[in-house]
Amino acid sequence: MKLSLKSIAALFALVAAPIVLGAGSASAQPFGVQGERFDRSYVGAGVGAGLTNGGRDNDAAILGGNVQGRFAVPNAPVSVRGSVLFTNKNSAVIPTVTYDLPVSKTTNVYAGAGYSFVQKDNQSSQIGNKDAAVLTAGVESQVAKGVVVYSDAKYGINAYEGSNAGALTVQAGVGLQF
Repeated sequence: MKLSLKSIAALFALVAAPIVLGAGSASAQPFGVQGERFDRSYVGAGVGAGLTNGGRDNDAAILGGNVQGRFAVPNAPVSVRGSVLFTNKNSAVIPTVTYDLPVSKTTNVYAGAGYSFVQKDNQSSQIGNKDAAVLTAGVESQVAKGVVVYSDAKYGINAYEGSNAGALTVQAGVGLQF
């Protein structure tokens, strides 16, 4: 499956738009009001799915899990994030910096960039089979005191060995704030 940058941007918009629009209509404050932002750090876990195929053996789309964390930089609209995407055969560690846009005091949408470090090159992971630059977009929301749900999409640029193909993965999970 070969994706252009235009189709990737459209996919990110499809992932985030319904959540943003739904959360924005439930909020009594306008979108992005200063002081009305979710600025808590958390660590969570959930499921993830690699949706693309690099076109060679050991490049198949794959289902697995994720562990994800967010450190909210105080008094700034940015966060430092870390993700570990794993399967029973391989894993990838992805440090990321994101820009966080508040939807309400309990919900953010975010976009950013990072880099994936694949544990075993040439072995399929959710984000390709080699180290690569990664773009990410997602949403996070506090659903109860101390509990956050999150979902995002990550795109690894040229993430397959011997191919120009990119890798697309989506994750969702539940986290605990600290």
